[in-house]
Amino acid sequence: MASSEGNIRQNKHSIPIDILDDLCSRFIINLPPEDKANLVRICFQIELAHWFYLDYYCTDESTRLNPCGIREFAAHIFQHVPTLREHIRNLDEVLDNWREYKQTVPTYGAILLDTDLTHVLLVQSYWAKASWGFPKGKVNEDEEPWKCASREVLEETGFDISNLINKQDYIEATIHDQIARLYIIGNISRDTKFQPRTRNEIKACEWFPIADLPANRKDMTPKVKMGVSPNAFFMVLPFVKRIRRWVAERHQKVFRRTRHKSMGDIDMTHNKNKTISQGLQNEIQEYQQNSNQKVYKNHSVTKTNGNRKAGKMSKRQLFTPQNVHTNNFSPVNKDNSPIDDVEDNSYYNFVAPSWANFKFDRRAILDCLT
Repeated sequence: MASSEGNIRQNKHSIPIDILDDLCSRFIINLPPEDKANLVRICFQIELAHWFYLDYYCTDESTRLNPCGIREFAAHIFQHVPTLREHIRNLDEVLDNWREYKQTVPTYGAILLDTDLTHVLLVQSYWAKASWGFPKGKVNEDEEPWKCASREVLEETGFDISNLINKQDYIEATIHDQIARLYIIGNISRDTKFQPRTRNEIKACEWFPIADLPANRKDMTPKVKMGVSPNAFFMVLPFVKRIRRWVAERHQKVFRRTRHKSMGDIDMTHNKNKTISQGLQNEIQEYQQNSNQKVYKNHSVTKTNGNRKAGKMSKRQLFTPQNVHTNNFSPVNKDNSPIDDVEDNSYYNFVAPSWANFKFDRRAILDCLT
């Protein structure tokens, strides 16, 4: 009976052989020997292959493949790879051990952005040659998250971010029960030379335009702009929209900061307006003082020269003859006028025919200006 079930497992696959070959070549075949001997590590690679299968093969209308769970998918892989067939009888135990380990070991890494915040650095591994992702890795026991991220980035790119990390600036996501936290590091020159320090792990480090990365599984932008299939960025997809949002927020902050710096001009204008306003206030006070002096002088003239004609008014004469009750109106002083009258009225009197029907209210104008 057991033999019969084994034959059924060996002969019936819901996944075509050519697709299994492709998945295994992407995620299993190129693993280092030490990883191939570790079933937990193999399960992590099978998980990546499972995501890829669901995201791209099951959504392709030309293949019409049915989705499946991780256990069924792992059974296909274990049976398809000769070195794993001996463990297929203990598959449930292997998967349980992997899940237990997975939930306790998060991954940390970094999102490296250029000086313009338009490009992001992605790495390509030897064991997933057709895929690009962020430099990241699993945390060691008692290792702080930011230190793990620094270590993994240094190992995979040769670039030290330990002095650049902001411990509060990161994007974190839970992807299939595993925590992935990526610290965001900006302002890195695209001329930086990246040299991985580990052998047979990272094949390439390249800058990619953020605008050209796929925002969803059906986004063909990378194919059109870069000639790269969107399938190659399936490990980047969960972070693309949040990276763009982060960049947009930083650009907005820079714009606000620039406006704040230019507020100095506004302050100068405010101070200038304040100075002008103070000058107007001083002029009003001076005008009021002069008005009081005029009133005092007028009273004095009235007392000492009570026999003067009514037309010799002590205020400015800006009126027409019909408004002045005298028959001796003249724009100039008569020759027979007393000398003291000329002296007194030279300061207060101003008459001219061109000012007919016009009244100049200086106080009202000053009030409007203030």
